[in-house]
Amino acid sequence: MLRTLAGLDVPTVPTIPIPQRCPFPVVATPAMLALAVLDIVGALLARAWLADRSLLVFIAGITAFGLLFWVYGSSLRYAELATVPFGWVVLLQIGLLLIERVQTGVRLSAGRWTALVLILALQACLILAPAGPGAPAGDSIAG
Repeated sequence: MLRTLAGLDVPTVPTIPIPQRCPFPVVATPAMLALAVLDIVGALLARAWLADRSLLVFIAGITAFGLLFWVYGSSLRYAELATVPFGWVVLLQIGLLLIERVQTGVRLSAGRWTALVLILALQACLILAPAGPGAPAGDSIAG
């Protein structure tokens, strides 16, 4: 698993193996969840590193964001470019809001929570809805 780059043998990094015939929601949903979790972990590690500049926390943060890159790159092989990041960001925002509420007691109004629920419902429609008339037939990621 080496590729030549400017005359040098450079090792390659494999993507996460996912069977080609998995339905899109089966690929996209775990990818979005994993990306949101890794992003939240990275954000919390960044905040912890800022507080004490610990080398171990810094390395843990780099590792979290490196894994995020790997999961994101792997998911793009199987899922749509626009949908996965949209779900990732929605889940990330909700997760961070919940963490802030637990850690600092920040409370959101009922209207904001309603908006979050509506965003999740719309996200589910984007991911789970059947393909439109111009889209290729089939419900698997391979088409």
